[in-house]
Amino acid sequence: MSDRSAAAPDAVTIPEPWQDPSLPADKRVTDLLGRLTLEEKVAQLYGVWLGANATPDDMAPQQHELVGDTLDWTGLIRTGLGQLSRPFGTAPIDPAQGARALARVQGEIVAAGRFGIPAVAHEECLTGVMTWGATVYPTPLAWGATFDPALVERMAARIGADMRRLGVHQGLAPVLDVTRDPRWGRTEETLGEDPYLVATLATGYVRGLESAGVVATLKHFVGYSASRAGRNFGPVHMGPRELADVLLFPFEMALRDGGARSVMHAYTEIDGLPPAASAKLLTGLLRDEWGFTGTVVADYFGVSFLELHHGLADGPVQAAAVALAAGVDVELPAVRCFGPAFVEAVREGKVSEALVDRAAARVLRQKLELGLLDSDWQPFPAEVEAAGDAPIDGLIDLDPPAGRALAREVAEESVVLLANDGGALPLRPDARIAMVGPLAEGSTGMLGCYTFPAHVGIHHPQLPTGVAIPSPLESLRAELPGATVTHVPGCEVNGSDTAGFAAAVAAAQAADVVVAVVGDRAGIFGDSCTSGEGCDVESLDLPGAQGALLEALLDTGKPVVAVLLTGRPYALGAYADRLAATVQAFFPGEEGGPAVAGVLSGRVCPSGRLPVSVPRRPAGGPTTYLGPPLAHASSVTSVDPTPLYPFGHGLSYTAFAWDGVRVDGAPHDPDHPVEVPTEGAVTVSMTVHNIGDRPGADVVQLYLHDPVAQVTRPVVRLIGYARVALAPGQSRRVDFRVHADLSAFTGLAGTRVVEPGALELRLSRSSTDVAHTVALRLVGAEREVGTDRQLTTEVTLH
Repeated sequence: MSDRSAAAPDAVTIPEPWQDPSLPADKRVTDLLGRLTLEEKVAQLYGVWLGANATPDDMAPQQHELVGDTLDWTGLIRTGLGQLSRPFGTAPIDPAQGARALARVQGEIVAAGRFGIPAVAHEECLTGVMTWGATVYPTPLAWGATFDPALVERMAARIGADMRRLGVHQGLAPVLDVTRDPRWGRTEETLGEDPYLVATLATGYVRGLESAGVVATLKHFVGYSASRAGRNFGPVHMGPRELADVLLFPFEMALRDGGARSVMHAYTEIDGLPPAASAKLLTGLLRDEWGFTGTVVADYFGVSFLELHHGLADGPVQAAAVALAAGVDVELPAVRCFGPAFVEAVREGKVSEALVDRAAARVLRQKLELGLLDSDWQPFPAEVEAAGDAPIDGLIDLDPPAGRALAREVAEESVVLLANDGGALPLRPDARIAMVGPLAEGSTGMLGCYTFPAHVGIHHPQLPTGVAIPSPLESLRAELPGATVTHVPGCEVNGSDTAGFAAAVAAAQAADVVVAVVGDRAGIFGDSCTSGEGCDVESLDLPGAQGALLEALLDTGKPVVAVLLTGRPYALGAYADRLAATVQAFFPGEEGGPAVAGVLSGRVCPSGRLPVSVPRRPAGGPTTYLGPPLAHASSVTSVDPTPLYPFGHGLSYTAFAWDGVRVDGAPHDPDHPVEVPTEGAVTVSMTVHNIGDRPGADVVQLYLHDPVAQVTRPVVRLIGYARVALAPGQSRRVDFRVHADLSAFTGLAGTRVVEPGALELRLSRSSTDVAHTVALRLVGAEREVGTDRQLTTEVTLH
């Protein structure tokens, strides 16, 4: 019988110390931990994935090999359970029915154990709650294009509120991997190629999710996006300086300034050591230096992979021991390594029980924070409990008008107008339009790999998508009712069949303008998919026959507007000088069709900016803008990696002017560098004017250039930005308060320093389009800075 057993109605129940919310958290955890047997403590260190099975339709790497078809549920929960894995994102279920089923499972867990400790229920939530019928928001690369942390925070808060309605406690998001090679299939899940942009947007997401009471999980710690040749799980060869200044920085900000309470380790190895086995990363840096007190959870089957992929263990027990010693607290998604044989190894002294206690205490403390250890905890969410045993299908609407409106707002802000030569856009309202391409019709181009329809729904083709997802074709016809819009697919997303080219060319020749909708199909570990987990590519050519289709359309001589719906940037140099206009959207979600159509029609004034560079050629890189001088074009190599469209680039239908640069309130004198102490700060201001005839938003980007340093530095790197929305004729002043700490980097000694000397602050429209430069000179002694340094530039709009 559980210690939560019901008392008589007239009895006075005195809670045990571990159940008493008035006591300090440490005292409660210590009290409970001391009561648990070894088996009960270890049971807190793993999850169970109900509904997952050993079929080829994997939703995680090697799932069909590592998940069995049989589960002794009753025996498993007798000693307790740490986590429930993906109760909504494994198979389609009505949200209210899923919430009721989850509550009943929690009731079984509570009733089975001596102390009635519920499990933490976690779910994917990268583009909304991973469940049937929930709002599908744009993919993270689209968030990156918004340059709008406040909007991302609002989106995450809504996602978190939906999760709490269902009884879910932990979200497996956001992804903080900084894009290093866009050939990697999971580029779509990243926020871009710049660590400052990734850090600030991810921190906004964390704040939003945590504000709803949901534990945000930072992933993948660390190095996953830097695998050699962009191959999933590939080895990472990177020095400690690049690791610290580029890949670790977003995690540091999201933990310190965002308040994330969980971290998920990466699958990859860095210089021979996987993070799941690295005490230096998971304990020394994460906990001892950064002060993290939450939980470290394994990426799915990541503990097993120490044995199966990395060769660091001779079996599951040793893999568990290695991970536990490094600092992994919870094995997900299901128990394989932390099972009975591991318990026996601990009992025999082969693994220290102190390590088990350390991890179990972290798990219990998080459950305490979530209210799961309180004596009055109830498993049923309020809406489900109020319904009792009545039918509840449709009771919980996870895609209400407010959710769709927010999805539309994110999508519209994320669309990037790359080029508009000759003013081909907006389209005329009475135009004859040939909409050609494999993504013009249907929802494929809207959906990233971690959306429910692409991730789970694809295995249930008889099931409706659960949410309305207007296609680009349907949306453009709605936007321009006076236009004649014909549609020919031309080819498939992937494959070499060109049989549809003739019909596409005929439609183009009969039209005034051609809109070619090309790009990716997202999925995981699938040969038919071109983007997503396990869907890496060898080059950055458009997939399949789509490049050839674009060439055939251009050969007609008709104006061609390219619309790219992708999970990564593709090389467009072969077409750029012949395209009339180019629009880029990164899997823009359920409202992406109307958002893209709104840009084409002119209803939406485009304001997105590139979070990743668009390459000119499919090879010759891949690279990002964030490199020292020799990473860019030079006379010592015949390979020119200069992108076609740089990081931060994006056009508008209105026009902006920037002037009135001031430094600490005084007019800027370009001939005299401003002296700033190495422990000081400076405020750089500028006025932005909308000199066009329609409302729009400009994005002012602030870059740092460090011409001489003790180690090589990027030519420029982003240290601040401001999204400025203006009505026609309106002006606003932007203040950037830049602390000297923003110039810090990992120096010769391996510590982060602020170095005296010359710097430039560049007010820019992109990483290469500089409007104004402010020369600085940092004066004073070199400073070593730590975790308390200033991480962000303060931005004020007047």
